[in-house]
Amino acid sequence: MRVDVEGLSVEIAGARLVEDIGLQAGSGQVVGLVGPNGSGKSTLLRCVYRALRPAAGRVLLDGDDLHALGAREGARRLAALPQESSSEFDFTVAEVVAMGRLPHQGTAGRATAADTDVCAAALERVGAVHLAGRGFLTLSGGEKQRVLIARALAQQPQVLVLDEPTNHLDIAQQLEVLALVRGSGLTVLAALHDLNLAATHCDELYVIAAGRIVASGPPHAVLTAGLLAEVFGVRAHRVPHPVSGAPQLLFDRLP
Repeated sequence: MRVDVEGLSVEIAGARLVEDIGLQAGSGQVVGLVGPNGSGKSTLLRCVYRALRPAAGRVLLDGDDLHALGAREGARRLAALPQESSSEFDFTVAEVVAMGRLPHQGTAGRATAADTDVCAAALERVGAVHLAGRGFLTLSGGEKQRVLIARALAQQPQVLVLDEPTNHLDIAQQLEVLALVRGSGLTVLAALHDLNLAATHCDELYVIAAGRIVASGPPHAVLTAGLLAEVFGVRAHRVPHPVSGAPQLLFDRLP
């Protein structure tokens, strides 16, 4: 499913946080949003997964205006993992994953045998079957992210939106989570803090600064020394990854 963001602007308390943003994610692509803290990445994504309504512009899923769809229909097409996905209630992992089936159930919310099969397959896909009976709050950060991805997969969307999915994870967990996302086959729009992870795992990057898109394209074309100095205020040295060939960055302070 193709995602098009057209002329999106967000205004909160009289301040424009995002201004006239346009971007595209082709079907099955992994598209990354990168930029300094406070640049507008999370605000943009909150519009994409309908936690915010934009002041102007629209989000299209295969040409359909997302904000014009009903909540249930929207949730069948798009799933999101916000930056903060905490819960005060210690649901089991199986219960958390089963929440992904709610958009497909009737008003009574009764799970069917087919729902159970979909949830089991989602847990199998992320390697978390052994966690099914555990309380969600007892899990490590990496385990929680795998379970939340399983919930999103159980939702059977065509688009997945991720806001900093590798925050607070160790490097092995970061690579594991991004490999799961990359292998999902979904159209993915993700805000990423680590530029090297973004360069390795994304097909296209959009660089956001002060609420505007300042560069876009494949990672090797976008992550230039000049742009990184201008947007992030650092000096970057590019080297190719020895396995993938993707650009990797070494940083030091600008003189």
